[in-house]
Amino acid sequence: MNTEIGVATVRLIDHLGENRGVVATREALQMAYDVGLDLVEISPTASPPVCKILDFGRFKYESQKKAAEARKKQKVIEIKEIKLRPGIDGHDLDVKMRAMRSFLEEGDKVKVTMRFRGREFAHQDLGMKLLDKVREDLIELSKVEQFPRMEGRQMIMVLASK
Repeated sequence: MNTEIGVATVRLIDHLGENRGVVATREALQMAYDVGLDLVEISPTASPPVCKILDFGRFKYESQKKAAEARKKQKVIEIKEIKLRPGIDGHDLDVKMRAMRSFLEEGDKVKVTMRFRGREFAHQDLGMKLLDKVREDLIELSKVEQFPRMEGRQMIMVLASK
């Protein structure tokens, strides 16, 4: 801004928003000082660079406000984890399924972890059937991002919301 602009000529937009064309940088600075504002480089990569006469403090404030508004509207996708066991009761599974549905409706991903302990480890097919049932029940809300696979003593599947 102002004297930090290191080119000889700039394309100038005045404080009223009118295009003044290509002007010498010194002349543009003088015009900015005459109206009591700053000369700010808006598009430095253009040839010649585009500069505008405006109040820099206000410009900075408005750009910060726009950035904050954009951050507020942005949805961060989280990964929610639901832990199951192969011998889970029907009602307990229903409660977990309701939680998974709500997570998927909010746009989050769901990591379904099937934990095996002791003798359950010998019956991994039961865990796989249960994960297939979960996948089938949530097929209208989700797509499988990671199919069930073993990691140590647990089987993991990741569902993402459609």
